[in-house]
Amino acid sequence: MQAAMSQIVMSGDVNGANRLFGGKLMQWIDITGAIACRRQAGGKHCVLHIADSMRFMEPVSMNDIVTIEAKVTWTGRTSLECRVESTVESGDGTKRLVNVAYMLYVCVDDEGRPTPVQPFIPKTEKEKAEWKEAVKRRKIRIEREEREDRILNQR
Repeated sequence: MQAAMSQIVMSGDVNGANRLFGGKLMQWIDITGAIACRRQAGGKHCVLHIADSMRFMEPVSMNDIVTIEAKVTWTGRTSLECRVESTVESGDGTKRLVNVAYMLYVCVDDEGRPTPVQPFIPKTEKEKAEWKEAVKRRKIRIEREEREDRILNQR
């Protein structure tokens, strides 16, 4: 499943240098990713668990058009990963990739408990390659979470 949204960067979205706040882009990424995952989950709520990787590659200026596209890359029993790409269209029509993020969501019921999600089955070669990479990212996430849990439990 996938989702897309576009926004014009307005004065309330920028910092003193007239560049888009990273947090504002993160908000748009989260919303778009959640929509893609919700569609995969058959309309069930999907909440952000981990912003696994978020790479800001170039600044975004006021009046630029930001387009965010999210695509589910992997599903587990109750979790979903999506790749979210953000591109910017300048006033002259030039488009450039400014951010790539991998986001992990959990499908939850109305009480907030994790609930099973419809499996994503990759069909194209690109989807299959992305799935394989998602499995690698999952392993790294699990190892990182276990390390973080050990550190937190030492307090």
